[in-house]
Amino acid sequence: MSDMNQKWIDLRSDTVTQPSEAMRAAMAGASVGDDVYADDPSVNNLQEYAAELFGFEAGMFAPSGTQTNLIALMTHCGRGDEYLVGQEAHTYKYEGGGAAVLGSIQPQPIINQADGSILLSDIEAYIKPDDMHFARTRLLALENTIGGRVLPQAYVKAATDLAHSKGLATHLDGARIANAAVKNGVSLREAVQGFDTVSVCLSKGLGAPVGSVLLGPKAFIEQGKRWRKMLGGGMRQAGVLAAAAQYALENNVQRLAEDHDNAAALAQGLSQIAALNVGTPQTNIFWLDIPAAACEPLRQALARARIRASIGPRTRLVTHLDVSAADVARTVEVFTAFFADWRGE
Repeated sequence: MSDMNQKWIDLRSDTVTQPSEAMRAAMAGASVGDDVYADDPSVNNLQEYAAELFGFEAGMFAPSGTQTNLIALMTHCGRGDEYLVGQEAHTYKYEGGGAAVLGSIQPQPIINQADGSILLSDIEAYIKPDDMHFARTRLLALENTIGGRVLPQAYVKAATDLAHSKGLATHLDGARIANAAVKNGVSLREAVQGFDTVSVCLSKGLGAPVGSVLLGPKAFIEQGKRWRKMLGGGMRQAGVLAAAAQYALENNVQRLAEDHDNAAALAQGLSQIAALNVGTPQTNIFWLDIPAAACEPLRQALARARIRASIGPRTRLVTHLDVSAADVARTVEVFTAFFADWRGE
């Protein structure tokens, strides 16, 4: 295969996945209706299927995980309320401050430990007393996986039990919850136990082109639909997207183990390069430290080899269903060749 015909290997994120031919066929054959009227049979089927799969009463399909998280926060909390959240969590750090800007909800960020957890003592300490001087603490929001790290099941139970004992609701940003379940060797239902609501992203490692589902009690989801409409997430003939999401849940959960294996192989190969400090992946994401002076020439070398990566002194690499074992081997080969010639100028 010539270099010009060789496919790009994209390690920037698992959001870059392409729908497979089988997924495209499911989309092409989807029955559709107007989902704002709850008339789309494919959306309704997805919502019911996801709710059953994860063990909730109801589900709601929305365009993005950012939106399902925001809908959850705005349904759990009112103006002047507060949610407890890790400083590294997407709902706090990477979703545009939507809870504060659009929901008038105060985030109380708490430091994440090295394993991604929040100390139980910190959670308890940051719950505000019932006093007019303070925002009302209503919710604990966790994320799993967080930066590729899997929260242990025992920790999740302890944290959600603590929150409930203090009168708080619990929400999970489950952008990669299927990765966590596969890594922990538990069912999707077991992985989300203890949470009142869960946002599940379908367009990362699961491979759908668009969409997330918010899962929770039926009354909560009905209330959330008002926020979805207000936020511009009321889609019409969305069944073509829901069919892809359905295919992803039915076919692409257990195959995430391949991505985890490929990430481990990639990290192992890169760890043989003395100039790099490579982390050990738990799932499909890991980080490595690259000498600053090497970053730009390495980025160019990778581009010439048709490899995309967000190269910087602190680099994240992500494997997914469009990255094969052969792609991993080629990536290691290109990194190794580059650093064999690099002299640290």
